[in-house]
Amino acid sequence: QVTRPTVITRDACAEITRRARQEGKQVGYTSGVFDLLHAGHVDYLNRARAACDLLVVGVNSDTSVQKLKGPLRPIVPEQQRAEVVAGLRAVDYVFVFDEANNNVNIETLKP
Repeated sequence: QVTRPTVITRDACAEITRRARQEGKQVGYTSGVFDLLHAGHVDYLNRARAACDLLVVGVNSDTSVQKLKGPLRPIVPEQQRAEVVAGLRAVDYVFVFDEANNNVNIETLKP
């Protein structure tokens, strides 16, 4: 079994999604903070994966989480949150992003 890196850069994800689209695959994208991952997150990601062939997940950086949720968040650091999300069966690739919204992510990945 070949293992693949799952937490990578947004640019690396863009190249992977470009190739997947060329192969006729349906590319899905979603994002979130995923601070203290729970069953609702797992269900949400499983449903997202069911709608596509390749699921890429953006995880908000610590800086963007603090802007969105206040100075006491996140509880879990960004790299750990990204690794936990990457460990889920439904998820193919994960990247961490700093922006407050997904505009750049969607323009870059073209899901």
